[in-house]
Amino acid sequence: MTEADIARATRSQPTITDKDIEAARRKHRMPSDEELARVPVPAAPRIDALPQPQSQGTIDLGAIAGGFDAMGAPDPAKAGMAVGPTLLVFVSFSMPDPALERLVDQAARSGATLLLRGLVDDSLQKTVARVQRVIGQRKVGFQIDPQAFDRFTITATPSFVLIKDRSVPTPCAAGTCFAADSYALAAGDVSIDYALRFIQKTAPKFSREAQAFLAKMKGG
Repeated sequence: MTEADIARATRSQPTITDKDIEAARRKHRMPSDEELARVPVPAAPRIDALPQPQSQGTIDLGAIAGGFDAMGAPDPAKAGMAVGPTLLVFVSFSMPDPALERLVDQAARSGATLLLRGLVDDSLQKTVARVQRVIGQRKVGFQIDPQAFDRFTITATPSFVLIKDRSVPTPCAAGTCFAADSYALAAGDVSIDYALRFIQKTAPKFSREAQAFLAKMKGG
């Protein structure tokens, strides 16, 4: 590029004068306070006028999300805190309804907590509704805890885990884990009282904990 090219480019640029700047300022001026005051202020949206979702009745999320604390039972997911005795019953909605109803009734009387691996059709609302139909008016701890299934290597439902008194969980891949000698496991399509008596026979050192839950079932 030569000096002549630069000169030609300079001559082609428009010259902006003070008069041009003043004309542009008048054309695009800011509105005055009086003009701004005349602009209507939009009303706040009415939340109560928005469409409301249809409801099929009140759903008590506490039936599932309440947890061990809501039912007065210790939470073995809290590492470093001694727990027990705790009775966990692993169930699924693929079980026959009579078997599930029996376990719910016995869990309400014994203080056992029922655990599900996951949601029904990946829907919390469907799961809560299904749990409520099973529980009815009974006070039962019902948890969704897939890690618990891994923690105790649960491969079939129903399964029963009795955690010994004053057991202390520790961190592990499944969140928290218990030492192998701190809990007893029984599996099979049986009732809670049958599973507890089986544990008493096969793992005598858990007999005291098993008897405590059996006594609750009898109202003792």
